[in-house]
Amino acid sequence: MADIGIVKSKSVQDYLDELPTWSDGTRLKAAPMTGMQWRIWSLAAAGKFFEGFVVFMGGVALPLIARQFQIAPAQKGIVSAASLAGILVGALLLGGLSDHFGRKRMFIAEMIIFVGFLALLIVSTGFLALAICLFGLGLALGCDYPTAHMVISENIPSANRGRLVLGAFGFQALGALAGTGVGSLVLIISPTLSAWRWMYATAMVPAVAITAARFFVVESANWLAVRGAHEEAEKSVIRLLRREPQYPTNIQLARGAAGRHEASRARSSFWALFNRRNLRATIFASVPWFIQDLGTYGIGIFTPVILATALGGGPDHIRSLSDLIASDILSSKGAALIDVLLLVGIVFAVALADRVGRIKLQIFGFIGCAAGLLLASFSADAGGEAKIVLIFAGFMLFDFMTNLGPNAQTYLLAGEVFPTEVRGMGAGFAAMIGKVGAVATTYGFPILLVTLGTRTLLYTLAVSAVLGAVVTWIYRIETTGVNLDQIGRLAPEPAAGD
Repeated sequence: MADIGIVKSKSVQDYLDELPTWSDGTRLKAAPMTGMQWRIWSLAAAGKFFEGFVVFMGGVALPLIARQFQIAPAQKGIVSAASLAGILVGALLLGGLSDHFGRKRMFIAEMIIFVGFLALLIVSTGFLALAICLFGLGLALGCDYPTAHMVISENIPSANRGRLVLGAFGFQALGALAGTGVGSLVLIISPTLSAWRWMYATAMVPAVAITAARFFVVESANWLAVRGAHEEAEKSVIRLLRREPQYPTNIQLARGAAGRHEASRARSSFWALFNRRNLRATIFASVPWFIQDLGTYGIGIFTPVILATALGGGPDHIRSLSDLIASDILSSKGAALIDVLLLVGIVFAVALADRVGRIKLQIFGFIGCAAGLLLASFSADAGGEAKIVLIFAGFMLFDFMTNLGPNAQTYLLAGEVFPTEVRGMGAGFAAMIGKVGAVATTYGFPILLVTLGTRTLLYTLAVSAVLGAVVTWIYRIETTGVNLDQIGRLAPEPAAGD
């Protein structure tokens, strides 16, 4: 293979997107991924796996923890929401730091935070320590929302960005399956109250290994170039695109005009998300994510109970430790069934994101979620087997459509629609707004379920899903196959003082 034409300066993404050619001039249809690119992707996917593993394992561990520490109902609510609150804070504060300290540093820092709080969680001896450790785990997971996306998207070809980012995101569902499966297995092997410690301990060794491996990836050349560190960016591109035979053989990045770096720094403040250049992207990335989390977390609370009952039901009253263990194992089976449906949805999202486009999938997914919720609402007028069939069919459709559409696409789009200088902050802010919806529904769903009733609540969530589709269409920014260097360039310059 050979480079064709005179060597001239290009942007980082131009080099990532460059198609290799054979010596006879034949151009390949796609640029093969290098070893470094696959390493970055694998380590980011591992982080998403840990997220699903730990969060969903918490559903199996919480009944044991509550019993061992004699946690009151109010305290149980705090424990349930602690990791979500941590994600909310971590997504904005820690994720945004990647715009200042670099993608690689925060990619490493989040895993160090994760391992540290995981170790403390395993030896926790009381409610306060438990809540703090779960909040700390949430901080690390919140940082991972924007950071994992950026370390992938800023280091791979534009044509592959959707499927690779969502492929890594799909490991969250695999982690959820593994978390519920490992939790059940540990309970079966060691049916004791302290089994929850062994559940979390299973993640320690692989988490430490992933942390160490992240020291050996390259920094994002896109981020370095925006900061004005062009020589370092060129070295990073050379390491990133090292392959045999080597191409491109000469790398020379385009230098920005004088003062561009200073302007970039000025536009990287938090308030830059709301100036004329970025406001559309901020609304588009944040509002649909908020709406999506309202439905997903609300149904996530309600569905396991229905599935556990349909699978045979648990003890009506927990009278002993054996009753608690039996009920917990049954609930984890129901959660595992849900996770399979989410996994099927993300597989379709990976296959279609770069072909159909993000906007079409997000709108179609929101409408599909609304249809699933309406179908489940019909169960209120049914009885016997028909009631269970309608609930199953409705929630199965909802779970599939949410991962095909808004759950996957809001994550993907939030890391693509902002310019490089505020990409971490913008994606982190969108994730934070999404988790505001998650925290709100975590507290409000059980209350609304009693005050409004199942049918009215499902109608309300269906309307919100339709609203998500409408907002997506009005503020749409299609990023399928778009060069990340061009994101934000076509928007008008902000007025002075913005």
